[in-house]
Amino acid sequence: MSSAVAGFKFQDVVRRFRAWGDFVEAVPYGSGHINDTYKVTFSMAGAHVHYLLQRINHKIFKNPAAVMENIMRVTDHVRARLASAGVGNVTRHSLCVVLTRGDAQPCYQDGEGNWWRMYLFIEGARTFDTIQSEGQAEEAARAYARFQNLLADLPAPRLHETIPNFHNTPIRLAALREAVKADACNRAAGARAEIEFVEKRAALCARLLDRNARGEIPERITHNDTKINNVMLDDVTGEGVCVIDLDTVMPGLALYDFGDMVRSATASTPEDERDLSKVRMRIEMFEALARGYLAEAAFLNAAEREELVFSGRLITLMIGMRFLTDYLQGDVYFKTHRPGQNLDRCRMQFRMVMSMEEQAEAMEKIVAAICAGQAV
Repeated sequence: MSSAVAGFKFQDVVRRFRAWGDFVEAVPYGSGHINDTYKVTFSMAGAHVHYLLQRINHKIFKNPAAVMENIMRVTDHVRARLASAGVGNVTRHSLCVVLTRGDAQPCYQDGEGNWWRMYLFIEGARTFDTIQSEGQAEEAARAYARFQNLLADLPAPRLHETIPNFHNTPIRLAALREAVKADACNRAAGARAEIEFVEKRAALCARLLDRNARGEIPERITHNDTKINNVMLDDVTGEGVCVIDLDTVMPGLALYDFGDMVRSATASTPEDERDLSKVRMRIEMFEALARGYLAEAAFLNAAEREELVFSGRLITLMIGMRFLTDYLQGDVYFKTHRPGQNLDRCRMQFRMVMSMEEQAEAMEKIVAAICAGQAV
């Protein structure tokens, strides 16, 4: 492929970084919707060497320098912890930023205002857009819990909030209410049932933050986007090798991460499924997540364990609220490919909330049994 893809001259970009060898090509890589990602190939003494190049979406991440400062602190700390524990090949178990030539910076801004960064490419592992087995769910949950565990002792200062109030459900509720009031696109009447669904559960929105304010649930360093495709799984063993996509790593509640795993991994259908009779929370997948997460999450306190089941319901409700808000505002944030897609996404999330409510007792028994060291 040419060194110019999507309008960018990659040869001019990659030479800014400390990548060795002769540039061969850059091809689009992965399925991410925020940043533009490319697998870059260099020829080094006749052998191909790969790097991962990304153009940071500075419309979403308005302070790329702060994002990269977070990523550098987090990845350096993770590798140091792994090395001190005697783990081999630490560069395969943590993203490694390739610095720029000359000024040794973690990112580069080109003349058109684009921000670029480069990572070492992790060979022999890949990501999956959908969970294909309970084993994958368990491995992904283990990887995220290990990641949180390794960062539990990251020293001050506090990380930057790359997207402020990202998981603040009361603020998301306020935004929805404002969108309903404004009704800029005259869509509120057609979404009355969904609006009422939220209002019936509005009192739950501040539950975790209230416990945080009382000192019962601590602030931790969290990933904040714990989908299956943000964990690389080993091609041979299936083990969770490395947690990726660290743009949203920032202060938060560990329960946000577990809750988003539950939301995304246990769903029986795509997030825009129109036939709600097909939508359910797969309890077997929940059990796999809980088993993997609790096996590694040594940092959790009693209050956090008490809210594991609820966290899935809360994050799913919040994501549904965000889809509903965007629908009412005219589909200005989430990409859509057909009319009404955001409302369909909202309805699917709310059906998942209902399925979690219906199975809450069984989910609580699973967590209690795992915490007690019993077979489920």
